Amino acid sequence: MELWKIILKKLKTASKSRTGNVGRPEYIGVVQDFVIVIENKRDTANHIKRDEKEVIATDTASIRDFAVNGALFYGKHIAKETNFKKIIAIGVSGNEKHHEISPVFVDERGNYKELQNLETFISFSPSNIQEYYIKEILEEDTDKEKELKYILEDAQELHEDLRNYGAIQDKDKPLIVSGILLALREIEYGGFSIDFLTGDTNTTDAVLYDALYLVGGSNLSKTFKKKPRSS
Repeated sequence: MELWKIILKKLKTASKSRTGNVGRPEYIGVVQDFVIVIENKRDTANHIKRDEKEVIATDTASIRDFAVNGALFYGKHIAKETNFKKIIAIGVSGNEKHHEISPVFVDERGNYKELQNLETFISFSPSNIQEYYIKEILEEDTDKEKELKYILEDAQELHEDLRNYGAIQDKDKPLIVSGILLALREIEYGGFSIDFLTGDTNTTDAVLYDALYLVGGSNLSKTFKKKPRSS
């Protein structure tokens, strides 16, 4: 049986009026290991109701009449009655032009976390939902953000090395860095290898210069003074 059908079966006593009848959310589906449940209201005035403690109200009228409250009700019911551990309950209200989309994450114990409002549902597509979970729910850096962080750290280190050891002027740094990156691409074609950089100042500088000249031509030759290779 399809997973969403199993979930619907578990909603047979999940009426928002708490009458023990069948609960019928506007939308329910499974994306990877996430359950997505959506409640929709036409008017944004019926988007969310909070109690005197400013938390999402759980009284019957609020669950029945407000989008976020109803979505959270279904999300918590699914957490209780199934083995799913990642449930995203979404309250939607308004129309295409003026609307609110409010996701709430519910874990397997029924605990929930309100998330930032969204403009679209693209974050919940199969290609985006894991990144959304890591960044917005776990509040951790995504792989892309970690990669960018490392790149920026390396760039800062390279900036310091060019200044301290290369005596390179700021105006020449962009050209040199671009040349180095292009030279590294020559690895794919056999024109350059990191193994060439042995730390021997009589040969390493010349090898790097050759790679830079190969991709950068005379502009780089004006910036670097080539060291002769040792015989």
